[in-house]
Parts: sequence; structure tokens; C-alpha cells
Amino acid sequence: MKMKNITQILLVVLTGAGFSQSALELGESAFKNRAIGSVEDKAAPSPIENAISHLEEALKNPKVEKEAALALMKCVYFHGKFIGENEKAQKKSFQKGKDLGEKYIAEYPNSAPFRYWYLVNLGSWSEVYGILTAAKEGVADLMKDHSEKIIALDPQYEDGGGYFMLGAVHYKSPYIPFLLSWPDNDDAIIWLEKAVETGAATPNQKVYLGQAYYKGKKVDSAISILEEVATMAPSNNRPVEDWEQIKKAKNLLKEYR
Repeated sequence: MKMKNITQILLVVLTGAGFSQSALELGESAFKNRAIGSVEDKAAPSPIENAISHLEEALKNPKVEKEAALALMKCVYFHGKFIGENEKAQKKSFQKGKDLGEKYIAEYPNSAPFRYWYLVNLGSWSEVYGILTAAKEGVADLMKDHSEKIIALDPQYEDGGGYFMLGAVHYKSPYIPFLLSWPDNDDAIIWLEKAVETGAATPNQKVYLGQAYYKGKKVDSAISILEEVATMAPSNNRPVEDWEQIKKAKNLLKEYR
């Protein structure tokens, strides 16, 4: 039996054959099982596409629209990051996540989750659309402002997700006199350390902190924290995402040593 068929059978079993389940429940269940059929950081299309299909249907129901929109933002990010076969497909996924974020932040301005997943999609959107387009959109300032708002609303969300986003934008954004004068690697380290200290330190947080350490000439600290990621076992609930960071940490260690 082909792997694709096995994956589809598992999806029917795990996402629930019960017809009583709502589109939202089916979508959320499919998202939880997004790693079915994956090989390290290469995800199979069926699980996440199944989740997106159900959540797009759930989005039409005003009673669960808010929950469906947030779940859909997580799904389209995963699809763009781990399924997108080419740049065009990635752009489509991240654009959808960006558009959803803008729409629902306007409706729920005090929602840390909508702001956080908007930034997740926006950051990836800027990577595939390029520096020039990102600069025209003012992505760096948007990410800084929303990160600070997330910290004010819920500093614990996504294990210090607001701190992480603020540190990441300080690390990645170029310092441009008179145009973009606030990015600072020392600040990146401060905020990324704060993220690592808040909740459960995630592999992504550690990899970013390792890069900021290295940029700040703290080579031993960089190597130490990257070794933690490179030698970790992928988690059961986020294996695809963890594999991406494990591989990235290993590649960075080759460069830094």
C-alpha cells in the first residue's frame, strides 16, 4: 500500500470518523495530527490540507469564527513552511496568514494569540517576498510594535512568544541610520534570554539566541545552547518543527566551531 494511502487512512481514524464532530473540531484534530506521514522536517500534504479544508468551512460559522480563524493562521503557516513546494505556494500561504491576522487583529485588538500568529506569518511572508517588499511594508516596525503589545497583553503566551518575537526582530533587522535606528543585537540577546526563561524554552528560541550570541562575539555561549538543540530528541507534539531546528543547529555548529 502506498504511503499516501496509509496517511489518508490514518487521518480518517485519528481525526474522527464520527459525523457528529464539527468542522472546527475536525480541523483542530487534523492540525494536531499534522506530522502524520512526515519524514523529519518534511511534512506530508494530506494532514495539514485536511485541517485547512475543515477550518475554512468552520470560518463560515459566526459562532466559532474566532477560534477557526486562529487555528487557520497556524495551519497556513505550517503549510507554507513545511509543505510549500515552491516560492509561489509559500507566498500564497503566508499571504493568507498575514491577511487573516490583519482582519482579526482589527476585530480583536486585545488578543495576544492573533497578534502572535500574525507575526509568525508576517515574518515568513517577508522572507519569501524579499527585503525590498518587507521594507516598503514597514515589517520591522510592525513586528516590534506587535511584539511589545503581546508582552503587555500576555507575556506568557507561547512560552514568552512576545519576548521571542521582539528579540528575533532586533537580531534580524538591519541597523539603518535615520531610517531604522532601533535594531540592536545586545537588545536581541536581552529579549531572547527573557523568552528562554519564560515557560518552556523552545528549540526555535534557543537557535535564535545562539545566533545572537555568536553575532555578539559570545562564541562559547552560542555553541553551548546550539548543542542543546542539536542533541535533543524531537517532541511528540511538534516533531516536524523540532527537526527543522535540530538541523539548523547542527549546520550552525559546523559554521561556528
